[in-house]
Amino acid sequence: MRLAILLLLFFCSGICGLTFQVLWLRLLALVFGVTAYAASTVLAAFMTGLAVGSVLAGRVLARFPRPLRVFGVAEILIGFSALATPLALDAAAALYQRLYPASGESLALLTAVRLITGLVVLLVPTILMGMTLPVLSASTLVQGSTLGSRIGALYAVNTAGAVTGALVTGFHLIGSIGIQRSFLFGAAINVMVGVAALALDRAAPDIAADTVESRAPIEAKAAASASSRTRLPNAGAIGVVIAFSGLVALALEILWFRMLVQYLAATTYAFTTMLVTVLAGIAIGGAVASRLLRRDRDWTAVLVFIQLATALTVLGSAIFLGWSYEAGWRTSGEWQASAVAILPATILMGLSFPIALHVAAGSRSHETAAAVARRIGRLYSLNVVGAIFGSLLGGFVLLPLLGTRRALIVMAAVYGASALALVAGHPRKGKLFVTVGAAAVAFGFVAAEVPDPFAAAYKRRHGLDMREFWREEGVQTAVSVHASEFRRSLFLDGLHQANDTPEMVRLHRLIGHLPMILHPAPDDALVIGLGGGATPGAVSQHRTRVQVVELSDSVRKAAAFFAHVNYDVLNQPNVRLRVDDGRNFLMLSGEKFDVITADIIQPTHAGAGNLYSREYFALVRNALKDGGIALQWIGHRPASQYKLIMRTFLDVFPHATLWFDGNLMLGSTHPLTVDPATLASKRSVPLTASALDDIGLPAFDTLAGWYTAGPGEMRAYVGSGPILTDDRPLLEYHRSLPADDEPLDIASLRGDVRSILK
Repeated sequence: MRLAILLLLFFCSGICGLTFQVLWLRLLALVFGVTAYAASTVLAAFMTGLAVGSVLAGRVLARFPRPLRVFGVAEILIGFSALATPLALDAAAALYQRLYPASGESLALLTAVRLITGLVVLLVPTILMGMTLPVLSASTLVQGSTLGSRIGALYAVNTAGAVTGALVTGFHLIGSIGIQRSFLFGAAINVMVGVAALALDRAAPDIAADTVESRAPIEAKAAASASSRTRLPNAGAIGVVIAFSGLVALALEILWFRMLVQYLAATTYAFTTMLVTVLAGIAIGGAVASRLLRRDRDWTAVLVFIQLATALTVLGSAIFLGWSYEAGWRTSGEWQASAVAILPATILMGLSFPIALHVAAGSRSHETAAAVARRIGRLYSLNVVGAIFGSLLGGFVLLPLLGTRRALIVMAAVYGASALALVAGHPRKGKLFVTVGAAAVAFGFVAAEVPDPFAAAYKRRHGLDMREFWREEGVQTAVSVHASEFRRSLFLDGLHQANDTPEMVRLHRLIGHLPMILHPAPDDALVIGLGGGATPGAVSQHRTRVQVVELSDSVRKAAAFFAHVNYDVLNQPNVRLRVDDGRNFLMLSGEKFDVITADIIQPTHAGAGNLYSREYFALVRNALKDGGIALQWIGHRPASQYKLIMRTFLDVFPHATLWFDGNLMLGSTHPLTVDPATLASKRSVPLTASALDDIGLPAFDTLAGWYTAGPGEMRAYVGSGPILTDDRPLLEYHRSLPADDEPLDIASLRGDVRSILK
């Protein structure tokens, strides 16, 4: 009964751990940006804390030999320290803003600052989180002949809690109650878990015995019998397996996510589904391992078979996903695709970790419970450190150098190689080498059949109409250019971003031209997002210095294929490009602009909520010079989404106006006044006049016809209601919005252009 209660408490602890991780990654992205370098730095800081905590667990138990009490206190402290992280992050943001100018745009220095700042913010709660599993492994409820089985059970229920935390936070909490209240939710559960653990310890004190053997001689005898079958390899071999398991698991997670966004829309729900599937597989595997470890087996040999099976399963799942998707199966759904590509391999991963811990720690009955905890802590830290390197290796080395397909094959092969480390020290190495050899042959045949996920995905979407003629799987995103007889298209992570059809080019150019022709004399302009380059290309045709901020360097390279519609923007002498997060640039650069505009960014895509919140629009307003103009594309979308964006924009820009059939909003620092003479002046420049002719703007009457409404009409249309904030990114988490949304009707949204004429 007490063990069941402990498992329930550790399940709830897992809920909090993933809840906080999701919230931290989101908040830290607001400070550091959403570049791959910033995201990996934050993840490294998080996991470093876990590794340190797992190493410290044994030392803490040596001083306080009450595992349940230590666990209870740790859970309470996790709750309170996690609750304080938003305040710590505010201080970190202020520090980061002060240090940023001194970096000189050095990526190495910025990464160091992000790592140190992230560590400072997350250090206390993550160290405490890292202690929990090793500490509980020393409990009298866990120790004994079934140590390996019970550690497997702890691992499984904690991961199952993580599944629940990721699901609840990603699908419900953030959209429904917001980030701050989600922190309160997680902290409250942590504190309740801690109090319950302290009560459990008080009811029956959980004092770690001097040795496992002295506490349970009968169990120790059984453990010794089991150890004769376990065939313990040398410590170095099991350490290699555990470290490489962590490395490959995180690298594969990155590779799976990159592969699956070619088949699925890159929404926050898709990424949450992938994460949940990874964790669910590990939880299932851990639960199975917990039951299997009660039996007497040669667990080292079993671990060899599992490592080999994982290698083959990683590739087999990729083959099946590509084949079934191309055949038109329902593997185009988030859950179906994730289950096919990820679940089988992660179940095997979940099996292997408890078995490896059992092999390393479950058969040494002469050690104290604290010593067992120290060893499990060291092994767990090896797994976490391997995971840190895996996240860096997958995103920064494997994807850019090898691409998704070959990187999957290489990482799968590492699992096979780790099996060799176990075989080398095994008494029956001869038979096991035969097994490894057979698996290697099978691996070669399977690897040859792994499809290119890009080819499989695009073939179903476009058939033979579109062919790929350029692609780069960069650090930030996978970018490709496709062409048919009639158009050329740009795709980012499988999503259509731009093409060279006249309608699309005109809209993108208009996003650049409109604020430039309404501002009387802009000297400096900022464009957030390069895309195909038509928007900044249009801005470049005015007598203006143009700063473009683009998140992905691969997009910069792709823009060259659209030089025929973007005025060869990157070779214009008045244009400078910076590869960076646009919001981060606004927050940190301190530069001021007369005009700020942005490429089309769909607000429901993952991470896009950061560019539609009140806080983002405030950054834009603060970066405008006096008399400056900002343009925001809104697009025609469901009514609730449309009103959310407009209401938020009006909250920051009370003098906003609406243009081009309700597609474009203009914000200004003062009430907008339009002078017909301004357009005539701009058309006196031949380069600008030619560019304006390209979008069909020969005279002021045309411009006046583009006017839709003023601030009064806009406010009356949207009415009162919620706005988009960093705390509640309702559009990115759009499933929290009403399901029966009414279609957009802007027939009543009409104003008189004469109200803004000079």
